[in-house]
Amino acid sequence: QVQLVESGGGLVQPGGSLILSCVASQFTYSTTPMGWYRQAPGKQREPVANINRLEGPQYADSVRGRFTISRDYGKDTVTLQMRSLKPEDTAVYVCFYDTYWGQGTQVTVSS
Repeated sequence: QVQLVESGGGLVQPGGSLILSCVASQFTYSTTPMGWYRQAPGKQREPVANINRLEGPQYADSVRGRFTISRDYGKDTVTLQMRSLKPEDTAVYVCFYDTYWGQGTQVTVSS
């Protein structure tokens, strides 16, 4: 059983930046995707970004060019750098690895 613990959410003004981190409790295989989904109130969960050693980083169209995902394969962690944040980025961001999910961290973009 892999546990995923996220950190780094919070409140930020439009145009601001945040960094989310997720650490796995056990070894993660570098060829298995690890990344983030998000779910906004009243909306379905949607993919944000993921990364593995074979395919590299993958991004949703809505965040490409603003978000950067990276992964430390030795430390079983994944990081999401979010820039130029918009109100529509407001959501609970949930880390995933294989079939495992974290609890989520709230990101609120508001003035």
